[in-house]
Amino acid sequence: MNPQQESEFDSGALKPYYGKLFPFADIFKWMSYGHDGKHPGCDQSYFGRREFSFTLKGDIYLRFQSYNNAAELENSIKDKCPLKIDIGPVYTVDPAKRHAYAQGGNNVFTPVERELIFDIDMTDYDDVRYCCEGADVCLDCWPLMTIAIKVIDTSLRDEFGFKHILWVYSGRRGVHCWVCDGKARRLTNEQRSAIAEYYRVYKGNENSQKKVSLTGGALHPFLATSYTNVLKDYFEKKLLTNQNLLATEERYEKILSMIPDESIASELRGRWQDNRRSSSAKEDINVVRWEQCKQLLQSGKHKGLRRCVEEIVFSFTYPRLDMEVSKHMNHLLKAPFCVHPKTGRVCVPIDPNRCDEFDPTTVPTLFQLLEEINNEGLRADVNGEWSGTSLGNSVRLFRSSFLEPLQKACKEDIERSYNLKLQQSKNSIGW
Repeated sequence: MNPQQESEFDSGALKPYYGKLFPFADIFKWMSYGHDGKHPGCDQSYFGRREFSFTLKGDIYLRFQSYNNAAELENSIKDKCPLKIDIGPVYTVDPAKRHAYAQGGNNVFTPVERELIFDIDMTDYDDVRYCCEGADVCLDCWPLMTIAIKVIDTSLRDEFGFKHILWVYSGRRGVHCWVCDGKARRLTNEQRSAIAEYYRVYKGNENSQKKVSLTGGALHPFLATSYTNVLKDYFEKKLLTNQNLLATEERYEKILSMIPDESIASELRGRWQDNRRSSSAKEDINVVRWEQCKQLLQSGKHKGLRRCVEEIVFSFTYPRLDMEVSKHMNHLLKAPFCVHPKTGRVCVPIDPNRCDEFDPTTVPTLFQLLEEINNEGLRADVNGEWSGTSLGNSVRLFRSSFLEPLQKACKEDIERSYNLKLQQSKNSIGW
């Protein structure tokens, strides 16, 4: 991907975007979790205790912004035109008034709710991709993000029972995940850490030869399923050839260094150093060499090496999470539908069921959207002006696959909780 020039736009270019396209009402409904209704069980202070954080032009950073309603949020963003909007936790009290509470002498200002979040960044894969490095991404390395979405999303739903999960493109080189079920939002830091650690397999650093160690007689069911359903195919059908993982001596030495038996590594090295004998012109050299590697490791002649094939695949494909982001309630995460200040790309939702179709290079950019508004002279309909732009599908996806099911579940939870309190109250009176 060729990002647009750095700092190509400023708050002036964002004014029409926030003025006409940003889906304020949807963000408000999401962050209210059903408490914006008139039901007697609604907590009217809920949205007002949520932290928003803005990054303004000139690296001005505004933390602990809070709003009582959608109109206040919208007016503030339109007025300040932040280059970036981050969302933090829900606190015990209004974050904007935290100092007043702090003077009371007791620590009442503390986070009480926060979505379980995951941040996956392509720069953490620089040691296993050869097409790009740093902030750059392309369609040859993007499958690494697709793998992460498929593996983590399936586990969150099937193993932990979460239902309301939002995946968002970061606007540049990664993806963010928001797990929004009530039980996820109320997890303690210790519980968040336990879930993050559950996904940790990648434990090496740039100095260690072996970054993944799969111990035990059999793979954990989650790892086995991930390997069979996702990792193996993506490694063999996409990454092996897209990244030319075994095409040169420097690259295949990296894989040979993961084989603990030097005699096998030497045998493969000997075969591969003579290209004329190791591959025919018709077959991809990466595929041929990988089959040779697998055959030797899985032949059964060398005990304890069958797992080595899986370790190599995991090393190149398994999701690499920013653990600290997931472990603490007070971590901020960029809001969906922000515009990335370096690329101009909008942080759009990704459908996990169709994530292999997602193309980061075709994501709407700020200037593309502004051009569409200017050229077409869009008229606002009931959905807002975004409806007729290339942002339309993204907002519709956010609503239909995430927001509407979430709102329904939240209203049912509020009703259930209210009825339970009524029942408890009646019981206490009865005693």
